[in-house]
Amino acid sequence: MLRSGALMAAGSIVSRATGFIRSAVVVAALGTGLLGDGYAVANTVPNIIYILLIGGALNAVFVPELVRAAKEHADGGTAYTDRLLTACTVALVALTTVAVLAAPLIVSVYTDYDGAQASTTVALARYCLPQILFYGLFTLLGQVLNARGRFGAMMWTPVLNNLVIIGVFGLFLYVSHDAADGLTAAETRLLGLGTTLGIVIQALALVPSLRSARFRWRPRFDWRGSGLGRPLRNAGWLVMLVLTNQIAYWVVTRLSTTTGQHAVEAGLAGGAGYTAYSNAYQLWIVPQGIITVSLVTALMPRMSAAATEGDLGAVRRDISYALRSSAALVVPAAALFAALAPWVMGSVFEYGRTGAADIEVMAGILIAFAPGLIAYSAQYILARGFYALSDTRTPFFLNLVIAALTAGLSAAAYFLLSPRWAVTGMAAASSVAFLAGAAVTAHTLARRLGPRAGTRTERRATAVRTHLRLLVASTPAAAAGYAAARAVDGFGNLAALGAGTVALALVVVILAGPLRLTEITDMLNSLWRRIGR
Repeated sequence: MLRSGALMAAGSIVSRATGFIRSAVVVAALGTGLLGDGYAVANTVPNIIYILLIGGALNAVFVPELVRAAKEHADGGTAYTDRLLTACTVALVALTTVAVLAAPLIVSVYTDYDGAQASTTVALARYCLPQILFYGLFTLLGQVLNARGRFGAMMWTPVLNNLVIIGVFGLFLYVSHDAADGLTAAETRLLGLGTTLGIVIQALALVPSLRSARFRWRPRFDWRGSGLGRPLRNAGWLVMLVLTNQIAYWVVTRLSTTTGQHAVEAGLAGGAGYTAYSNAYQLWIVPQGIITVSLVTALMPRMSAAATEGDLGAVRRDISYALRSSAALVVPAAALFAALAPWVMGSVFEYGRTGAADIEVMAGILIAFAPGLIAYSAQYILARGFYALSDTRTPFFLNLVIAALTAGLSAAAYFLLSPRWAVTGMAAASSVAFLAGAAVTAHTLARRLGPRAGTRTERRATAVRTHLRLLVASTPAAAAGYAAARAVDGFGNLAALGAGTVALALVVVILAGPLRLTEITDMLNSLWRRIGR
């Protein structure tokens, strides 16, 4: 499991690193103003629709169902897998067709653009919306691999997508002279089709791994009486869960794009709209994507198998292990974002049309996001505990807390704060919502799994204690990191970020022993043993 997690984490690190380069090239080409906002909305909408109507269900339901089928069916779940893939693909094709036809309506839902801004965004969206089909195929085929213990490909193939987009925007920078006043038809086509091509290649790149795993998909339409009713019911609750999330996200998108327009009208320096929010979010979610997702993906088949056998104690142990192990890196990462946000954002985005004022806005948003990273990571793990139990109904009701707080507090930030600070307030609203959501989810799951078993020492090794100790270690570490970054600020953002990161990490490592942070000390000991060998 640890080897699988390490393989996925390595792939995710390379994917995120190339993703940073991709984001930097996109911002250098389009900036953080209205043009950048239009592309960001057009490129995000396919992912929103996919996750809203089918993607969230696939991610949470597929692996537990395939593991259950492999245990219970005489053919090892082969026919069941073929039927499930066929049904989902048919739904994806239908959804993609409707979305492309409805592109103007979809864009109008997420923005209040008019004139040339609306036309450009709709044109980009038409080129990008076919990504829905290929996002779905990527998830479907990747989950088949995960259920068979093949975890690496799904984390590594996004690198190909990033490389394609870097090439597309590099070509755009080379052939375009000035996109400040908008995009030509040819430029719109280049950016839209090039972005979609990256997702197509990402999905198709899984095929060699599937062949290596001896998987051959044979479409089957004999769905009646095949046992698909249960996953469809579970998927229904997940669609409702994602719907509530997307309502909250719609509120943020609508308000942040409007804020961006208000900021331009007010003559504020630096883009303070949706692009700034999106760029900060992309960096903020990196630790969770590298650490938490990799660990939980490796654990999910084992948790699902334990839940199928009724071993709730094993599910509890895996959840606790995932919470404590991921926190050992996620909590210091949140401290790093809070302390080093200006240098983090500057290292990635201060190129091309992005200036110091843009970096200042995005850094403030990242700082507001930082506390929520810890809770978001924990919430992700806790929800997977319910999914391993084939319970998607309870997470839906718990998620209402997050969605309601995100939407309500974001609206309050929009109406109460100036255009310069409104989007920063929306990021802070997300942090508050994730903290509340993680608390109620942890309480509910603990009651569901029953009392802790094991020795007194094992019972005392709780995730809450680990998080508190990590916060105690990370607070002085953040101060040391900030001081180190300020000391070498004159040498550039990368030098300051490197010095601050090293200082922060050293303090956390030094305090790990006295604070009995065994998750960190065990990790370091394992690393030293590997280096020694």
